[in-house]
Amino acid sequence: GRISLEEIGAETLCAIGRSRRCDINLAVKRGLFETGLTPHFPDGLSCRGIDEGWAIDYGWKRDRQNFHGGIDMPAPFGTPMLAVADGVVVGVFKGEKSYRGIEINLRHAPEDTGLSVWIWTQYAHLDKLPDLKPGDRVTRGQNLGPTGNSGISPGKSGRGDGYRRPAIHFAAWYSNGPKFAVNRDKIIPLDGHWMDPLALWRGKSPFDSTSAKALPDADKTVPIAVITEDGATVPAEARITWPYSCIRG
Repeated sequence: GRISLEEIGAETLCAIGRSRRCDINLAVKRGLFETGLTPHFPDGLSCRGIDEGWAIDYGWKRDRQNFHGGIDMPAPFGTPMLAVADGVVVGVFKGEKSYRGIEINLRHAPEDTGLSVWIWTQYAHLDKLPDLKPGDRVTRGQNLGPTGNSGISPGKSGRGDGYRRPAIHFAAWYSNGPKFAVNRDKIIPLDGHWMDPLALWRGKSPFDSTSAKALPDADKTVPIAVITEDGATVPAEARITWPYSCIRG
């Protein structure tokens, strides 16, 4: 599945990679904008919610126009980050010069998720490097590593700098095939598009942000499937579950 950066093309490389020399509008063109989707967790469960939402304005953090390329859910140090679906590891990065810090990236084939597209997920701000390597197969709910606050913050660098609460930064992209390139610490799917991560839990198209934003308000509340701390999947048939477990009661 891995290909060269030249095969990816300049637009996708800039849209997904978002280096400083890239026009942020290329990312917006490929789906990096707010959709209005909101999560709804199963009744009777206490789950970890989002405190920094999808595509919110991050310009104040980055000294340039930028948007949040994922969702953040705070959790205590050491809380296991869980694979949201069956898949394969495509990247593990130390992220020493990255806002995301230590991260792991997975690729999910249609047969892993039941969706019509290939899905790519990112789990960042880990407290330590995962015991996994590219090519390893993972299963839904598998512990990928402990929550931390790794990653550079404005005015500081390195781990545990006191500015960032421990949390997962979770992001998702979609594409029509399995091919991807690696650009330093970024996975770039061939013809990849940003997606609001909450669109994953709708379990069906549309995946693109334009269509998700256009959904009727009644369809913008997304039922989230989860794994409980005792290992049960709710609802039982779910193939995509939240990256943190939930507590009963």
